[in-house]
Parts: sequence; structure tokens; C-alpha cells
Amino acid sequence: MRVRLLDIAHARSGDKGDTANVGVLALRPEWYQVLDTYVTRDRVADHFSGLISGDVVRFELPNLGALNFLLHGALDGGGTLSLKTDAQGKVVSTALLRMVIDVPDDLANRLKLPPAPGPRAPVAR
Repeated sequence: MRVRLLDIAHARSGDKGDTANVGVLALRPEWYQVLDTYVTRDRVADHFSGLISGDVVRFELPNLGALNFLLHGALDGGGTLSLKTDAQGKVVSTALLRMVIDVPDDLANRLKLPPAPGPRAPVAR
């Protein structure tokens, strides 16, 4: 089943120099396992491909039901140097919530995950 992060998680983001910091929090405790399994460092790096010039680092916070990502080279030098519209990374969380993940149907149904709207098209991996 295709699932939008927007439907199963909340996110916040900000900046630390040239690095965007994005926290993703499961909306229900039982949905954290989906984030932990399917929102990988590689998937996030692919999602932001062409928008960041550095590495992506992932931290797990299971006691909070959350993941935290550092997107290095995301802010074109940071708030005081960048000419980007969002030089402080405030909308990076919204961009991440647009990610769609593939979750096995049996797991998605057991956890009562909301399916992504629209046709069932393949998700980039």
C-alpha cells in the first residue's frame, strides 16, 4: 500500500548553519515502526536529491516515536549567507511529509494506515 508521510506523521524543521534539521514524529505510537523501517536515510536522500549537496544522517528516537534527519548542504550556506527563499529550512518538513512510502498490505491493514489518494503507481526507491 502506498502511504503518505503526511497522513501518519508530523514534522518540524529548522536550521543549523548550512544543515537543515528535520524531526518526524509518528501520529500514533504503533506507526513508529513504519517510520523506522521505511523512512530510511537513503529514501530521504533520494527524496531531496538535487536540493542538498551533502550527506543525510538519521537518528532514531524510539522513546519519542520519532526520527531526526540532518540534511547537510541543504541551505546554500545558511540563513545569513543564502539567497534561497527558505534559507532557514522551515519548509523542509513540509517537503519531507510529501514523501510516499510503500508498506506491505498486511502490515498497513493491521496498523490501519490510511492509503495515499490517487492511482496505485510505483514509488521510486
